[in-house]
Amino acid sequence: MKKFLLLIMLSASATTFAQKYVGGDISMLTKYEDVGVAYKDKDGKAVQPLTFFKEQGLNAMRVRLFVDPSLDNDKAVCQDLEYVKALGKRIKDAGHKFMLDFHYSDTWADPGKQWTPNAWKTLNDEALATKVYEYTKSCLEELKAAGAEPDLIQTGNEISFGMLWGVSGTTANRCYIDSPDANWNRFFSLLRKAGAACREICPDAKIIIHSERVPEKNVLIDYFDRIKTASIDYDIIGLSYYPAYHRDLATLEGALKALEDKNYGKDIMIVETGYSYAWALDGTTFDYTATYPYTEEGQRQFTADLITMLNKHESVKGLFWWWPEDNGNKGVTDKWWNAAIYNHDTGKPYAAFYELKNFLPNGDANDDGKVNVTDIVAVVNFIMGTIPEVFNKNAADMNNDGYINVTDIVKIVNFIMEA
Repeated sequence: MKKFLLLIMLSASATTFAQKYVGGDISMLTKYEDVGVAYKDKDGKAVQPLTFFKEQGLNAMRVRLFVDPSLDNDKAVCQDLEYVKALGKRIKDAGHKFMLDFHYSDTWADPGKQWTPNAWKTLNDEALATKVYEYTKSCLEELKAAGAEPDLIQTGNEISFGMLWGVSGTTANRCYIDSPDANWNRFFSLLRKAGAACREICPDAKIIIHSERVPEKNVLIDYFDRIKTASIDYDIIGLSYYPAYHRDLATLEGALKALEDKNYGKDIMIVETGYSYAWALDGTTFDYTATYPYTEEGQRQFTADLITMLNKHESVKGLFWWWPEDNGNKGVTDKWWNAAIYNHDTGKPYAAFYELKNFLPNGDANDDGKVNVTDIVAVVNFIMGTIPEVFNKNAADMNNDGYINVTDIVKIVNFIMEA
């Protein structure tokens, strides 16, 4: 009878928290498919990429959106609204969550360039903020109507220094630590308008604010402190992390700890990452090859170690590889992406691809590196209200539904029995 009552109590009890997502920015997938690039599994069998990604444990995909990419000659800048609507619907239909990355530009937006779209360049600050709202709202309405409603929305790409600075080459409107308050207030006005449109049209979507200042903790913390003070409405801190530009894993972990120590109350996602399998990335400033050689095994070990570290941080809810679909170029873009996770010659995934699924829950609730009966005890105690000294919620939520309950206990038991 006592066992029966305990089972009832466990079934009725649940603790909810954010789910975890792993996948990649697949913004070029359609272009590769259009020229007949073949995607295969490890045995060489042809696969449909989105279905295959899902079968391999990935559950979310990211796509960038430009205002008018026809004004840029870069072949990789092609994602207008019609393109994103079609790819976004395919992502959703395949059972993935869809992350939309607004660039608010006709070309790449990053910390070195945040150029205002050509059609918006004559607008004053007030009119520009209104345009951001109208554009964001219109895009989301069309995506929603097309069956491509985003679940996660970046209101700007790598916007550590603000966005929509003006025409190409201008030094105005940038937001550095020592920039005038007027620059920051202008930026916050734009963010508020973008966020308001997201909440209005996609109220269930999570809003991401994206920075890449991982090596500069003082800049990163100053940035999110200012956003907090300005009461900007958002849900998730998004980070870019490429060792080639952002140094070693200890640097990333230091940034994560600094953000967690500030208690912003936000989850964190690594919305871009990648590591080379053969050659250095363009513009590399940090050589990590003594630890992770530019080989398939070096790339795999980096990915495995990155995931092991991230899984120790309960706040980290997302991991996205940038450009995982790069495969047998065939003139799709102007140059290779040296951090691809597909072999360009065989069309098969590199070993790093198969590591990505390990970011999702694994049952090691007490974080001791093993899955056994002690993890079951930890989950039962947690559900019953006795919080263990060490308890990894991400690992305990075995079915990744955002709840910790008896279903997760059953899955841990099954995992142990099948091991």
